[in-house]
Amino acid sequence: MISLDTNVVLRLVVRDDAEQAERAMRLVSASTCFVADTVLLETAWMLRSLFGPDRARIHAALVGIVGLENVVVADPERIRLALQWFGEGLDIADALHLAGSQHASSFVTFDRRMLRRAKGRGNCAVKEPV
Repeated sequence: MISLDTNVVLRLVVRDDAEQAERAMRLVSASTCFVADTVLLETAWMLRSLFGPDRARIHAALVGIVGLENVVVADPERIRLALQWFGEGLDIADALHLAGSQHASSFVTFDRRMLRRAKGRGNCAVKEPV
């Protein structure tokens, strides 16, 4: 198994460099490729700088990458949940934080936006510190 950096993942999505995109596609087609959570996060941030606030397009790109036959992530259920919540309006980083915290009784934050958007998602209550 090999691990992909964000720039390789971006070539698969953006295809702004035809030669690098082809090399990335050949690599992913021929090898089992690990994509770390941090690479997904950085990819989402980079796509936002390229696509602007088009959440649906960014979401589709991330789901497409994770859905490639030879792509492996550390915890597929956690990533599936995070991508679902991102698609439903949570910030990608917040979605990853919350999805990774489902073993806890609560996730504590001062982020009011996250408090609103995360309400009722998963088994882990999102609340402010008391």
